[in-house]
Amino acid sequence: MFDLLISLSEKHKNTLLPGYTHLQLAMPSSFGLWFGAYAESLVDDIITLQSAYKITNKNPLGSAAGYGSSFPLNRKMTTELLGFSDLNYNVVYAQMGRGKTEKIVASAISNVASTIGKLSMDACLYLNQNFGFISFPEELTTGSSIMPHKKNPDVFELIRSRCNTLQAIPLEITLITTNLPSGYHRDLQLLKEKLFPAFNQLKNCLRMTHLMLSNIEVKDDLLKDEKYKYLFSVEEVNKLVLQGIPFRDAYKVIGQSIEKGEFTYYDQLHHTHEGSMGNLCNEEIQRLMNTEIQSFQFDVVNKKLERLIQ
Repeated sequence: MFDLLISLSEKHKNTLLPGYTHLQLAMPSSFGLWFGAYAESLVDDIITLQSAYKITNKNPLGSAAGYGSSFPLNRKMTTELLGFSDLNYNVVYAQMGRGKTEKIVASAISNVASTIGKLSMDACLYLNQNFGFISFPEELTTGSSIMPHKKNPDVFELIRSRCNTLQAIPLEITLITTNLPSGYHRDLQLLKEKLFPAFNQLKNCLRMTHLMLSNIEVKDDLLKDEKYKYLFSVEEVNKLVLQGIPFRDAYKVIGQSIEKGEFTYYDQLHHTHEGSMGNLCNEEIQRLMNTEIQSFQFDVVNKKLERLIQ
């Protein structure tokens, strides 16, 4: 998914897209920025998954019912054999961590869901005829029972709603465990039916989003339409500032030209700073993702488990 977003960002880095604030026309953006933004969002989501992994990658075995055992257990041995990074040392905390651990994992899952859900909302909006920024093949959209012109983004709508339910899981876990004292309680059994299905649900959302984005069609020359001309007002203000005119005065000059219907603009952009349209920094974003993925060190755990099985 991440690699696809980076690839699309590079492919469409020069294709302009209207940018919005308050859902009102704001400034020029690009499809390169749009795809790249979600790629970098996934980097931060991976960081939270890494944090959750660090917490779950501790061995609770040997804590028994939560108060240890009189058997002379070697808890470090099982930790080493099973490939855990460390122990839950305090046996009471090993038990008390139930609920807390699930909530942390669910929160990490919900972060990914939030990214995918927002992307899905954008896609639904951009497919709307009043926007018309993107399109998809007919086999990936649906028609209407009575309106023959419809091309509905049902897949993204379902991804969006599923991601919303995934974002609710941390709160559900919080409410199940919020008034429990330390020690084991049967309430904790309910956490499994909340958390475990979430992994497959998120995987399915990612797979379907990947399928849709693999078939996305991006519209060219959107900003050639005169209705988007005021997107370039800031560019014209900046030009005056670069000529030495104070920003406040330049703002008034361009504002008055808009009010009088005399606004003129040049639609060629020159953005060069890091992370802008002309300098997406996708290589840096890729580097961040690679670093986070490598930090999981799954190969270490897998080798230890293979050795144990043998």
